[in-house]
Amino acid sequence: MPLLNRVRSSIRPLTHFFTHASTATPPAMPLGYSLPDLLNAACEYHPNPTALNQWTEQGWQSYSTEWFRDQAAAVAQGLLSSGLEPTDRVAFLLSSDVSFALADMGCLLARLVTVPIDLTQTIENVLFMLRHSEAKLLMIANLDLLRQIAPYLEDAPQLRQIVVIDLPESWQPSSETAATPPSSHPTIPETACLDPASHQSGVVTLPASLLPSLSVMSLHQLLTRGQQHSSSPRADLRFAASPQDLATILYIPGETGELLGVMLTHENLSANALASFSCLPDIKRGAAETVLSFLPLTHVFARGLFYGHLYYGHSIYFSNSHRVLKHFGEIRPTIFATVPLLLEKIYSKILERGEQAQFDWQRRLFAWAVEQSQRFELGCPLRGRAALSLWLANRLVLRQWRQLFGGRLKYLLSGGAALSPELANGFGAAGVTILQGYGLTQAGGVVCCNRSQINRAGTVGLPIPGMEVMLADDGEVLIRGASVTPGYYRNPAATVAAIDAQGWFHTGDLGQLTSEGLLQITGLKKALFKLSTGKYIAPRPIEARLMASPLVAQAVVVGAERRFCAALIMPNWEKLNDRARAMGIDLSGPALLDHPCILALYQAIVESANCHLPYWAVVKRFRLLPLLLDDQLPSTHQLQRAAIATRFAQEIAELYLPHSRTVGPQSLASEFPEVANSTCPPIAQSLNLRFTT
Repeated sequence: MPLLNRVRSSIRPLTHFFTHASTATPPAMPLGYSLPDLLNAACEYHPNPTALNQWTEQGWQSYSTEWFRDQAAAVAQGLLSSGLEPTDRVAFLLSSDVSFALADMGCLLARLVTVPIDLTQTIENVLFMLRHSEAKLLMIANLDLLRQIAPYLEDAPQLRQIVVIDLPESWQPSSETAATPPSSHPTIPETACLDPASHQSGVVTLPASLLPSLSVMSLHQLLTRGQQHSSSPRADLRFAASPQDLATILYIPGETGELLGVMLTHENLSANALASFSCLPDIKRGAAETVLSFLPLTHVFARGLFYGHLYYGHSIYFSNSHRVLKHFGEIRPTIFATVPLLLEKIYSKILERGEQAQFDWQRRLFAWAVEQSQRFELGCPLRGRAALSLWLANRLVLRQWRQLFGGRLKYLLSGGAALSPELANGFGAAGVTILQGYGLTQAGGVVCCNRSQINRAGTVGLPIPGMEVMLADDGEVLIRGASVTPGYYRNPAATVAAIDAQGWFHTGDLGQLTSEGLLQITGLKKALFKLSTGKYIAPRPIEARLMASPLVAQAVVVGAERRFCAALIMPNWEKLNDRARAMGIDLSGPALLDHPCILALYQAIVESANCHLPYWAVVKRFRLLPLLLDDQLPSTHQLQRAAIATRFAQEIAELYLPHSRTVGPQSLASEFPEVANSTCPPIAQSLNLRFTT
């Protein structure tokens, strides 16, 4: 049992690290651990009968730490017995739940490299990732999703096998029965190809040209295959994962819109997770901590948190964006991680309900309590009358805000995008302390984070143990550490451009340090920005799509730290005036831009540019500006973007008001030739399974 023996010998130093995690001298980043090491340590020291919890229509289904390890080992054996070899790539199109965790750990045990693909990606991007990673096996959530993607799989020639997860009720073990899936679980033929019109359960149609090389099996078949190859799959694994093994490839957009595959090793992820959790000194082990998880596991933020919670033996409840608010009351979590958008929605809903209170005295009391909360600032305790007023506001109003999160929350972690100081201070005044952090996929997750001992609104805190952070002369944030990526997959030029000779990774973010040494992110050097959902946006290719129309002279995509993308559009006046005369519109100048037909014309142009973009990257609103950007703006693209944001701050703010015009799915191709040849096939717009907050 070489793997188990190695893990047992490695557990003691791992535990020793956390014994001293809260000492005055910050520990170094813990090195030398694979991700299965964390699972084995949890089984040995923090076993939990409710470690993983899956929401179903019938209620929560719980799985133990030991069950998870045994099933993951069976998945690993099944994959290896299917002809895969270590370092082969396995792609995921999976929901962020127990099935993802099981598939992921099974691959990691077998030394396979996972390629998680966001379910909101366009089919073009999905196929690019399958081709570029040369994935040999695809794990997919269900048959409906497989039916959508099957007609396009001929463009992924390396793909050989598909495993359909589809965890139905009949497969899930109960607390009274063994964890082995029953034989009644519905299966799929090893190679399935039926009439395209067939809608039989358990059947999927594949293109005839794929039949000789592509097989389809169920998760049950994969597990059975793994169990048949060994009575104890965990003990007989042929390969033991090494900390230096490549664990995953995560695709992110580059500045020009191309996808870059970020390589992360086992040690990149394990070291980052362990170092990040060491920043929470009061965190407990085992079922004492309850975690509500709803962020997509395809993203490194949620993935790193999962590995940390798994090691600690916490009880993890997998929710989703549609049910998470309801599950707060059911689960009453002690730990919750989110992106700023959810907090923005909760805060705006709180304000809306307070303003709509039935009685005038209730509205006045609520407004007074909010006013007291706005005087609060993290790290600067109120004194005297102000402190007394805030205490009274808590007793009368603000304490109700805590109940929205279940009333037991110890750690509310925010990442993925910047959190406004107003929210951090407002919730902090109500006793809901938010710890904001900063991270990158290329850093293995977390770079900096606020701590309960030192937490300041508007900052992302101090570096985690073992992470070096330096500011370049131009203010760019540079990072270096054991969790930083070794580079981009099959793209040495991008790797050289990002990591200098001294090993510093150039983040493309601009920052500054406060007097206390906390990092503040002040802007962007790279031509990318993030929405408040945590999604990256590459504005240049979208702007190029807009400016492909002869009616657009200039276009600027905006939306940094906002809910969605919007655009400022400067018309080509010569072409627009010609078009207006042809349409019988006798207007000119700014008045022309307000004409309904002109607005509809540019809406058609925006919809054309939106075609084949992931749903989160589409331009939802636009504003026509009568002037062109003059030559007095800075010459570099990044500084010009910042100057535009400052110059047109009011116009941009108005785009995000509730009454602003939103681009809708109108069919305008017959009226405007700009969109006559740009109709998107439904599958090309998205895979119809969307993560929405």
